[in-house]
Parts: sequence; C-alpha cells; structure tokens
Amino acid sequence: QEKIRIAAAAARKIRPGQVIILDSGTTTTAIARACQNIKNLTIITNATNIAAELADTPVEVILTGGVLRQNSYSLVGPLAEDSLRKLSADLLFLGVDGFDVRYGLTTPNILEARVNRAMAEAARRTVIVCDSSKFGRRSLSLIMPASSVHEAITDKNVSKHDLKALREADIEVTLV
Repeated sequence: QEKIRIAAAAARKIRPGQVIILDSGTTTTAIARACQNIKNLTIITNATNIAAELADTPVEVILTGGVLRQNSYSLVGPLAEDSLRKLSADLLFLGVDGFDVRYGLTTPNILEARVNRAMAEAARRTVIVCDSSKFGRRSLSLIMPASSVHEAITDKNVSKHDLKALREADIEVTLV
C-alpha cells in the first residue's frame, strides 16, 4: 500500500511532454503503472519489466541497453551508463535500498549504483521514492551523496529524526 501511495504522489509530479527516468524496482514499476496515460510522456529506464509494462501504452519508452542482471530485470554496465550520458531528462525517480542522510544513497549492487549515478547526472531533478524502512540504512555500494537529492517521497512512518535530517539537508519531503 505504501508503494502505491508513493507511486501515485510521484505520478502527480509528472507533466505531459516531460522526459522521466525510472530505475528498476517495485516502487518505480508502480510509478510506471500510475503514469501510463500521461500524454506525450517519454520514459527512460534500465528496467526491462517496466518497458514490458508500458509496451501497449502511448508512453514512449527508451531502454538503456546493457547486461541483464539476473533476478532484477535491470540492465547495467558500460552500455547502460554510456547511453544515459547522451540523454537528458526532467525527472529521475530513484528507488534505493538505503538512505543515510549523512552517508548517502546506497544499493547492494556495484554496477547498479554506477547506472543510478549516471541517471542522476542525466536528470535535472532527482526524486527518491522509498518507504520509511530505508532511512538510516546503508547497503554495499554508494550511489551518490544526499546533497545530490532534490526531493524524497516516502510514507508517514518516517522517523522525526530522519525527517529533520532530510529537511536540514534541503531535501523537499512529500509524505504519503
């Protein structure tokens, strides 16, 4: 339920004609479902399952290319990174495994972290979409520091301590 509410809040931020990036994950897949009727929308993704989800919709889908990670449906590696360096987007919606405001955003896969970093570099605005359980956690590989994040969309169970840290880091917070 939290992921569906987070996805709906993310979809409300998307405007017709925009280009958005969605990384792989359950929350970003929910965002893809929530925005499939937005007019003149282009979605860049490294997630083959998101591309399949949008195949019969009016959304234009650009896949990054790359090597398919087993069990995650995501494309990683130099091909994915290089394709992102040649593109520009309005918004990135990024799901993370860990969000420690002092350390940064993390994921368990080194190659996925590199692709996520390239996504953030291609986007004008980075929006983290994650439930409150991800805050205060660290995973293996650093994606980027919290200072690179513009906004976080999360559920209302986020701790007061984490909420305060996000706001002190000048990260806009949307609670759902």
